[in-house]
Amino acid sequence: MKILVTGASGFIGSHTVLVLLEAGHEVVGVDNLTNSSRESLRRVESLTHRRVRFIEADIRDRAAMADVMKASSDRPFDAVMHLAGLKAVSESTQQPLTYYENNLDGTLALLNVMQSADIRRIIFSSSATVYGDPVAVPIPETAPVGQPAHPYGYTKLMIERVLCDLASADPRWSVALLRYFNPVGAHPSGQIGEDPSGTPNNLVPFISQVAVGRRDALTLYGDDYPTSDGTGVRDYIHVMDLARGHLAALDYLAGHDVTGSRIWNLGTGRGYSVREVVAAFEKAAERTIPVRVAPRRPGDIAACYADPTLAQAQLGWRPEYKLDAMMRDAWNWQRQNPAGYSD
Repeated sequence: MKILVTGASGFIGSHTVLVLLEAGHEVVGVDNLTNSSRESLRRVESLTHRRVRFIEADIRDRAAMADVMKASSDRPFDAVMHLAGLKAVSESTQQPLTYYENNLDGTLALLNVMQSADIRRIIFSSSATVYGDPVAVPIPETAPVGQPAHPYGYTKLMIERVLCDLASADPRWSVALLRYFNPVGAHPSGQIGEDPSGTPNNLVPFISQVAVGRRDALTLYGDDYPTSDGTGVRDYIHVMDLARGHLAALDYLAGHDVTGSRIWNLGTGRGYSVREVVAAFEKAAERTIPVRVAPRRPGDIAACYADPTLAQAQLGWRPEYKLDAMMRDAWNWQRQNPAGYSD
């Protein structure tokens, strides 16, 4: 199939492009490079020995995205994987207008362009943040949504609503909503990985940068949560498992001729505390990570981990990597690329 991937050069996007190419699909990648590097897809091409057609564009630019569709008129896209968007929880609480404008306007523009081009199969990069502070864990897809703890989560929930309403109004649409938990790790080769711009907003890249000497200590936000060791608990999933989840969802939509919308959690079903993640990384890197404790951040919750049984049953997808392997691959990437893609 021919797949358009938005946010293609980002952390999850680059790994997903790699998995799609390895499965034999043709991929066109779009990214505005706000928080990513073109180098990631060059390395994907080197790893797969397959070409990625890359177009630098902002999905909010309807004219540019219409040109992307027209340029592929000889063979229309079979599906769109929509991974573009801003994604830092704490930043979204400080810059809510930026997040609503970027994530919502970008998706609406993309959907309008898709509809004009008669492309109605989409796999959306959603988030477990739509569940807010869960009533209980593990979290199934049937758990209540509607009270995310931050603007980032609300943008994901609003986009889900738009897509579900669109699929209800027009049965030609085929929609997969993939609710990610916490992607970490890197390709086992160490050639592609997570390379955030500026100060990392996520735990593992921050630990990695401390380990490689780019930062002096990890700031641990809150050690007074009602968890086993007082630190937040999350479901960490290897980015390669997550990428395979996108492929499984694509195969399901195409193979079952799905109309309407489907929702799947992509997580491991196991929660790890911040201190457990730090300990696993220290073991992988064979070095100590200095830690300083700071107050809780707005928008953070105590515990969040998935019930992934629906994806396992319907998609035939199961996560393969354990925490030690996630930390090993994250360190392998950072060790080989101390300054990320700018090395």
